[in-house]
Amino acid sequence: MAFFDILNKQYINGKWRDGKSQKKYEVTNPYNDDVLTTFQLSTKEDIQEAYETAKQAQKAWEHTNPFERSNVMEKAVSVMKDKREEIIDLIVQETGSSHIKANVELDFCIAITREAASFPMRMKGDLVPSLVPGKENRVYRKALGVVGVISPFNFPMYLSMRSVAPAIAVGNGVVLKPDEQTAMSGGTILAKIFEEAGLPPGVLQVTVASIDEIGDSFVDHPIPRLISFTGSTAVGRHIGELCGRHIKKTALELGGNNALVVLEDADIEKAVNSAVFGKFMHNGQICMAINRIIVHDSIYKEFVDAFVEKARTIKTGDPRETDTMIGPLINQAAVDRILNEIEEAKKQGANVVLEGEVEGKVMSPYVLTGTNEVATAQREMFGPVATIIPVKSEEEAIQTANDTPYGLSGAVHTKSIEKGVEVAQQLETGMVHVNDQSVNDEPLIAFGGEKDSGIGRFGGEWSLEEFTTTQWISAQRESREYPF
Repeated sequence: MAFFDILNKQYINGKWRDGKSQKKYEVTNPYNDDVLTTFQLSTKEDIQEAYETAKQAQKAWEHTNPFERSNVMEKAVSVMKDKREEIIDLIVQETGSSHIKANVELDFCIAITREAASFPMRMKGDLVPSLVPGKENRVYRKALGVVGVISPFNFPMYLSMRSVAPAIAVGNGVVLKPDEQTAMSGGTILAKIFEEAGLPPGVLQVTVASIDEIGDSFVDHPIPRLISFTGSTAVGRHIGELCGRHIKKTALELGGNNALVVLEDADIEKAVNSAVFGKFMHNGQICMAINRIIVHDSIYKEFVDAFVEKARTIKTGDPRETDTMIGPLINQAAVDRILNEIEEAKKQGANVVLEGEVEGKVMSPYVLTGTNEVATAQREMFGPVATIIPVKSEEEAIQTANDTPYGLSGAVHTKSIEKGVEVAQQLETGMVHVNDQSVNDEPLIAFGGEKDSGIGRFGGEWSLEEFTTTQWISAQRESREYPF
């Protein structure tokens, strides 16, 4: 594919070039291990140049006419639509995504970029009354300056674009560091899209680098005023500590241990359909994916039987086949980790009611029954493994759902919408979906978690808030009397 031949470079100062590292990274197809392309990696020197260039370009971009900035975002949407087939193929091959997931991911990118196109017109100021006679208070919304973005491998294009598009739209410069495993779909494809959309050189930089070589230099560099990170809680905690030390903002979307609560009066068929989609979409490699299914004891056996039957029907294998729903995990280490955690859960008393198969890096669904204490319920699986937990009451269901340090997403199934909302309000999580599943994201809604699942919110006016700052300017129109 010709796309691979033009996306395997660093994008710094509007130029496509190799990084200065002596190290190379081979990007492979996780399904068959074919080498898609090779990157010459970036160094600390490249990152320094990227941040300096973004800083220099940012001021002019911030003061570019808002209609022009909005127009660039709209053109980026058009580029994504025009290149749809090529982008989908890239996502499928580089990330192991099914065609359904790849299409959903691109649609998310288009939606958030279209929403970001409105941001330049929403950078409004306010006039606020003053306690001081003759004083006029003005509050202006302004770009932060330069933003650093670190994105993961699972939804790489969207989880980059979710920060990049709003940050650019409000007038920031951006330096993006994608996961090396998905460096094209999470990084350089965005540079190509915005280059074709007419974004001035220097506003967006993409650096593909190894943490072993650059260490913390991307985060603790003095230029970025915000680091937007999506990934594990352990790494997010480290980034938060570094940013706190340097007094810079963070937007952290971290791990999840999401629960689907099935109440006694739930429609079992609808709950099963939701649970299967919310668990096995993109092989379970989604921060919002259902990890635990908490079911009232009176319908537990019926639910388990129906869930297992449905899970058996999911086609696994080569994601290039359009009817494949579960493709490969991102690497062999993920497979080994998950299998070890299943074995640990079995030793802790969990029962395997559907034992999946492993072929290469493709895992068909595993379904376990047990308590909230077994390994597969305590830890984020990030794979096609579900643990179904029985409870005796609504109160126990809520307590069990909240018995985790995480709080990203969740869902509740019941025939009563109001009952569902009442239960949802008692769940310690940033997002809950009644009579649906946990994997939802919309461009106008606040997306984010509680507890160890992160800090900040993405989407709509919340993204506008995250990627800007405010400045108070007062004007004393009349002479002011001072006490000395």
